[in-house]
Amino acid sequence: MPGMTEIVIILAIVILLFGGKKIPELAKGLGRGIKDFKKALKDDTKEEDTTTKTQKEKVETKDS
Repeated sequence: MPGMTEIVIILAIVILLFGGKKIPELAKGLGRGIKDFKKALKDDTKEEDTTTKTQKEKVETKDS
């Protein structure tokens, strides 16, 4: 686990490389990416639930 000194040095290097104005834009883009990823996972889970339900209904219909 990095200590406080290492974290400060890393932050200073990041600020030097990207500049103060670019960092908020990068953070905003990262946040949107995470949000989109979570939304895709949620949509995929809903799709799987719907597919599973449809398959169960088909099996029940065949059994009847």
